[in-house]
Amino acid sequence: QVQLIESGGGLVQAGGSLRLSCVASGRTFTMNAMGWFRQAPGQEREFVAAVTWGGGSTTYADSVKGRFTISRDRAKNTVYLNIDSLKPDDTAVYRCAASSLKYPDLKYYHRSRTYDYWGQGTQVTVSA
Repeated sequence: QVQLIESGGGLVQAGGSLRLSCVASGRTFTMNAMGWFRQAPGQEREFVAAVTWGGGSTTYADSVKGRFTISRDRAKNTVYLNIDSLKPDDTAVYRCAASSLKYPDLKYYHRSRTYDYWGQGTQVTVSA
């Protein structure tokens, strides 16, 4: 089992920045990638970004490229999501996830079913 705990969410004005963190514990040696997803009220869960645990390769949803940056610190078992130029449309619960699967094609990490473990989420609210 892998446990994931997110933090860093909050209320921020449009144009501001946030840094979300997700700390993993437990059988972290089984992780091959970690990702961030978000879900706004009344909407389906949406992939945001993912990073491979070993090589640090990254992949992003087209909708967030240029504003979101994912990174990981293996020594701290932590993945980060830096969000710049926040918009009201970014309001959502952000959840991190861990995958034990290893894919050469990073597009497979855009799919929620690729992930084995999920955190509870952290709320991000962006005011206009």
